[in-house]
Amino acid sequence: MASKRKKQPSPPSGRSKLSRFLIWAGGGVFTLLTGLGLTAFTGWQSYTCKGPLSSDQDIVVPHGNYATTLAALQNAGVIHTGWWNSRVFLSAVALTRHDGQLHAAELHFPASVSIEQTLWILRHGKPVQHRLTVPEGLTARQIQGLLQNTPLLTGDTPLPAEGSVLPQTYTYLRNSSRKELLAHMQADMVQALKKNWADRDSGLPLTSPEELVSLASIIEKETAQPAERPAVARVFYNRLQKGMKLQTDPTVIYALTQGAAPLDRPLTHADLQVPSPYNTYLHTGLPPGPICSPGSAALEAAAHPAKGDMLYFVASGSGGHNFATTLADHNHNVTFFRKQKTSH
Repeated sequence: MASKRKKQPSPPSGRSKLSRFLIWAGGGVFTLLTGLGLTAFTGWQSYTCKGPLSSDQDIVVPHGNYATTLAALQNAGVIHTGWWNSRVFLSAVALTRHDGQLHAAELHFPASVSIEQTLWILRHGKPVQHRLTVPEGLTARQIQGLLQNTPLLTGDTPLPAEGSVLPQTYTYLRNSSRKELLAHMQADMVQALKKNWADRDSGLPLTSPEELVSLASIIEKETAQPAERPAVARVFYNRLQKGMKLQTDPTVIYALTQGAAPLDRPLTHADLQVPSPYNTYLHTGLPPGPICSPGSAALEAAAHPAKGDMLYFVASGSGGHNFATTLADHNHNVTFFRKQKTSH
């Protein structure tokens, strides 16, 4: 997670006649009230000179009055402490009030920011945006845990429906609700699914958008190679059309773990007999639901599979897969893969 800042207009640096007059007037008021003989020139210098902040920082400006804002900025090192700097800040706020209200938010302040620039940021700066990346292929329980452990958010995270979140990078403000951020993630999946379902190739053996998500989730788990996903999709579509079992390991893993955590061991022959509707070695057709949250590329592959008669694929040993149309060719690819494993 990192903070994301959009490019903003630079705070004002010019010394307009109006600003000079206002600061001069403010200095005059200070002189009359305090009797310390402070000049308008000194007030102007304090307003425009570099501040004490040693490095760029994101600082939370709390709700409250001007004194509360001043105290927060002084505690953070943005404005010098002391009677004079406090009076310059508070007087400048009053004299420039026509420029807008001061905002309470988490704001970004550059190093050595002046009081003049600070007031501009308080009025016109954009709140700091934080980023959270939801990787492709996470299960609902993993996404719940990711959100629950993300800092700067409030409240608890409901368990989402499996496959209901679109994996991508999201931005959020400090103290945003976890529940609301999750709802935003789910709304993005609704839109992505709606688009892919409307644009899908004709003739696909699917009856609903939910089935598209289910197949995309299997594709997501079967390969991390974007170029292979359409071919993997075609294998599964060919099997569905022929009434063959999908026989895909990720569905068996999901049957064993229910998406709570990755399986920390290889599948066994006994695992392939686990009595679960998600076990595609025992049941024909798609599983009853998704096994993870598929990314945009997997959804697109499910909607637009490659052409071909492929019915099998196995790891190539070099990060990808070898595809085959016949069982004999597939067995040859399996033998080749096993030889590579033993040689290493």
